[in-house]
Amino acid sequence: VQLQAYGGGLVQAGDSLRLSCAASERTFSNYYMGWFRQAPGKEREFVAAISVRGGNTYYADSVKGRFTISRDNAKNTLYLRMNSLKPEDTAVYYCAALRRGGSYYTERDYDSWGQGTQVTVSS
Repeated sequence: VQLQAYGGGLVQAGDSLRLSCAASERTFSNYYMGWFRQAPGKEREFVAAISVRGGNTYYADSVKGRFTISRDNAKNTLYLRMNSLKPEDTAVYYCAALRRGGSYYTERDYDSWGQGTQVTVSS
């Protein structure tokens, strides 16, 4: 499945932003989906994941309570709502589709990746 993330931008600390990830195929609804991010000079890290129908969600401790992952399978779209943004949330954010049987927090278990969207949070 081909993915395209968008919705990033430059915001101030405390602001909110919603990222979207559009999938090219209806098979999107067959995949667990995840968001990862990569800050300058750092490795890409897990942010959030969601089950096929959206009933189960998983978050990194650093974003728990501030970020919300969701999906609309009818629109083949994944979302990441980010509230109370902090400068340390500054990164390129990627959406990805989890390989069947993979671990949602393990980067190498994701097969398809979007191109990434930049989020910059100023203090």
